[in-house]
Amino acid sequence: MPIYTKKGEKGTTTFFDPCLTKNKRVPKNHTRLETIGSLDELNSYLGIIKTFTDDQFFINNINNIQNNIFTINSILAGAKLNFTSKKTLALEKLIDQLDKELPKLTNFILPGGSNLSAQLQYARSLTRRAERNLVALSQSEKIKPELIKYINRLSDTFFTLARYANFKLGVEDDIWNK
Repeated sequence: MPIYTKKGEKGTTTFFDPCLTKNKRVPKNHTRLETIGSLDELNSYLGIIKTFTDDQFFINNINNIQNNIFTINSILAGAKLNFTSKKTLALEKLIDQLDKELPKLTNFILPGGSNLSAQLQYARSLTRRAERNLVALSQSEKIKPELIKYINRLSDTFFTLARYANFKLGVEDDIWNK
């Protein structure tokens, strides 16, 4: 069976609409598809980040995040999957754990430092875009609040992981000079 269907060549695609409980044909720039696409882009980029480290701490955390993003996208595509606030609490616990080891943040920092940190900062910015898309979608369709909360906390997680990467590698954060 080929991967191509030729059904999207006119700029439309199909997704399951839980409100209508059936498939719905929409333009490929539909807000729901923009949201799914931005999360897919983030998830793909996380796969790239894993190729830049052998550190199992980062790999395991990124794998967990990738699975959660895949679940969120499945929900947005119409799957009846469960996504609880426990996932967001786990991110908060990770942030709090790393913050205990990191030097106190007293300045704004620029993305950069080590390669891994810069990559994680880029993931943070991709997450922010996905969050904006998710919020836009929530203004026209019912979205589980847990999804928005998780994506919001995820950008904080990538910021903290980026700082932690520099810390572990002995690279100082680049301080923003006003």
